[in-house]
Amino acid sequence: MIRRQRLAVGVCALFAALTAGIAFPSGAVADETEQTAPKVELVLDVSGSMRTRDIDGGTRMAAAKQAFNEVLDATPEEVELGIRTLGANYRGDDRKEGCKDTAQLYPVGPLNRTDAKTAVATLSPTGWTPIGPALLKAADDLNGGNGTRRIVLISDGEDTCQPLDPCEVAREIAAKGIGLTIDTLGLVPDAKTRAQLSCIADATGGTYTDVRHKEELSDRVGQLVDRAADPVVTPVATEGADRCEKAPALKSGLYTDREEFGQQRWYKVDVEPGQELRASVSVADDRAVNPHYGVLLRAVTVHGREIVRGEAAGTGRTDVVSTGLRYPKQDSDDDSAPAETVCLQVTQSFSAASGVKTTPGLPLELTVDVVDGPSGHRDVAAFGLGRGWWLLGALVLAGFLAGLLWGWLSRWRVSVWRTN
Repeated sequence: MIRRQRLAVGVCALFAALTAGIAFPSGAVADETEQTAPKVELVLDVSGSMRTRDIDGGTRMAAAKQAFNEVLDATPEEVELGIRTLGANYRGDDRKEGCKDTAQLYPVGPLNRTDAKTAVATLSPTGWTPIGPALLKAADDLNGGNGTRRIVLISDGEDTCQPLDPCEVAREIAAKGIGLTIDTLGLVPDAKTRAQLSCIADATGGTYTDVRHKEELSDRVGQLVDRAADPVVTPVATEGADRCEKAPALKSGLYTDREEFGQQRWYKVDVEPGQELRASVSVADDRAVNPHYGVLLRAVTVHGREIVRGEAAGTGRTDVVSTGLRYPKQDSDDDSAPAETVCLQVTQSFSAASGVKTTPGLPLELTVDVVDGPSGHRDVAAFGLGRGWWLLGALVLAGFLAGLLWGWLSRWRVSVWRTN
């Protein structure tokens, strides 16, 4: 079972599709309106705490600069990229002034790598951590157009400009329906920082990532920038059934549906031998609901035997709860082996607050991906060790040799003692 607390696809796309009308035909195609260039703004915390030396022997700021330079070199040509800072300029102790300290270091637009790198090189850890104000300004920087828009926030601490709660700011941005996703990365975060950055990401359907090494930071920021260049996937409306026999057959894609409170929805997917099914579901509480709820995604056979499940719980702090699963189907030597029909069951335990309408159902987004399964040393049945088997083998061998050496030394010492 693999748990996923956050869905990689933006939840804003779900709300946009449902608002436009859930009754699109299953063969619906994407809007032919010309898409503008995807836009990304990197928002970097340059507060005083970025001087801390705890990332691979260097400062957090040095790790961020290195990551930015590597990402700027690899940014796809079609992506318009900008950089905004927070806490980079004001060095004083006036909180009111410190909470205004956010500036656009490099404007969102066609990327000049030399100019952008030169701007990054000038950064020096300075002041406060006004995350909320920086997010508001970043949303304005990305305003306009109908292409993908993404904010990548990198911070090593909590916002220091309360009561402007950055989680509420993120929710306000999502409520505008502008299709903007915020992804967050925490540099060597503590529990409070992790909770706040996770909340910001959850509010817009983004992702949160802990970062403790330079390579992790470069790789993750690069992935998020590349993701902005991916074609926008238009969700297809579908209608799940009350049991697997009647369920719609789905292929790889993004689907939307509505699920009544306490209801189960069934879908089915064909998986060929040697393929892997990856599925994830997100349910949004678009109205007042009681706290403490959960979502369960099960993969079962047509005979009702459970194969694998994913589940997630919420306490009312976020607007969306998500989970996912993976099912690799073993390859077969028989080329004519038939595909297996896997039934996907989505169950949620939301309950409506007093006086709240229960219809229509809660918006649901289902992602289905059928890909070639793992093989050889990368097989998922390798207990999650991957190439770690080499290290494990080396440790076993070292332990064996150490045991032989210790045994020989012990016998030699006993022999000397007896002789004396």
